[in-house]
Amino acid sequence: MNKKNEEVIREMLQNFLPQDPDEGRQTLEELDVLLMRYEAAIREVRTKLDILNDELSLLGHQNPIVNIMSRRKATVSIFDKLRRQGNELSLESIQENLNDVAGVRVICSFIDDIYKVAQMLVQQDDVTLLSVKDYIKNPKPNGYRSYHMLIEVPIFFSNEKRPMRVEVQIRTVAMDFWASLEHRMKYKRDIENADEIMADLKVCADTIAATDMKMMEIRDKIPPTPEY
Repeated sequence: MNKKNEEVIREMLQNFLPQDPDEGRQTLEELDVLLMRYEAAIREVRTKLDILNDELSLLGHQNPIVNIMSRRKATVSIFDKLRRQGNELSLESIQENLNDVAGVRVICSFIDDIYKVAQMLVQQDDVTLLSVKDYIKNPKPNGYRSYHMLIEVPIFFSNEKRPMRVEVQIRTVAMDFWASLEHRMKYKRDIENADEIMADLKVCADTIAATDMKMMEIRDKIPPTPEY
């Protein structure tokens, strides 16, 4: 465990847990339950996406989804982000101030598949769309492209139903490859020629965007596979 994580954990214990040992134990148990709810929400969204992809495959369409990845934000990262944002370290603050505790990333072959998957997902009557950030039509200055949705899905437990937020990112294979390299760059310090590398990444992002568009054009020129 690095020094930064140790500092975050110390602050968490000082500011998050009550002084009374019994109350502190109860708070930790409640945190475990909350994180379980986020993990359940991830499974719910992944299941929805898998079913949609299977349905399209059976109908004779090309599967729009290449891969689905997911993650629940690490506990240390949750409290570190709350601290950086100046928010209270509490269970309520996690739910109110963080939208990326539960994350699902969907990788598609083509750009139009991204919008197709997004539309099919939010058309389900138990999915509530809270916000959209379309970084494909409006890329970030560094060239980042992806389609982000914040959705809410109901999770059913033994004695209650809880709406839980999940951030869904949808991108092409090429966009994801670029984002993974840019992510490595973002969290590295003291890199020589950092400005030059970021400029190169921006050029690559624009090239990837043009290639994604050209690949759709080529796909549309190929006759569909006959159904038997």
